[in-house]
Amino acid sequence: MFPVQFTTDAVDGSARAGTAVTHRGSYTTPCFMPVGTRGAIKYLSAADYEDLGAQIVLGNTYHLMLRPGAETVSALGGLGAFAGWKGLTLTDSGGFQVFSLNPDVD
Repeated sequence: MFPVQFTTDAVDGSARAGTAVTHRGSYTTPCFMPVGTRGAIKYLSAADYEDLGAQIVLGNTYHLMLRPGAETVSALGGLGAFAGWKGLTLTDSGGFQVFSLNPDVD
């Protein structure tokens, strides 16, 4: 696990804008982070993400585990390569979905 370093560039009350630096790249906040539940955004290409100004694409670990599966994502070079996205990726745990969705429905 690598730490994220955050530099504050501006403050307005409790809000702050800045730059976060990770071992894979950096992004500014606030930022547009589209949701690609299974690693990719429906009907859009990775080039479209860039045109929209996305800095990070958010995936859902639970949905990715169901389909296409961790082995497939890994074999294709990781989530970014799987989606054809060279930018940053972030996944949430999918914990809500584990407990709230019917396991027989994908």
